[in-house]
Amino acid sequence: MEMNKETEEKIRQLQLFEQNMHNIITQKQRFQSQLLEIENALSELQDAQGKVYKIVGTIMIDATKHTLEKDLNERKDVLELRLKSVKKQEDDYKERAEKIQKEVMRELEQKETKNE
Repeated sequence: MEMNKETEEKIRQLQLFEQNMHNIITQKQRFQSQLLEIENALSELQDAQGKVYKIVGTIMIDATKHTLEKDLNERKDVLELRLKSVKKQEDDYKERAEKIQKEVMRELEQKETKNE
């Protein structure tokens, strides 16, 4: 069964969407992992007694609990915004891909009906 150029182009778009979705999902998972790390660090920091330290590169330096909490909360806020943005991108790609997929299926069904 031979497809018209428009249908072939839509199929190429779907393949591109699939690749982009894979990248977005990978990025989303990375952000979720970093967010979980920060939340765990904040939890541990709340229970910490005495001196606390911050890792900078390959060294540890002492810091105040307040400073670390502030830094971690700022990083958490940034990650939450990035995660929200990535989720929106993911939803947009899904919606567009579903629309194109329906169009392709409809075109293929019409072509199949004509060939019968």
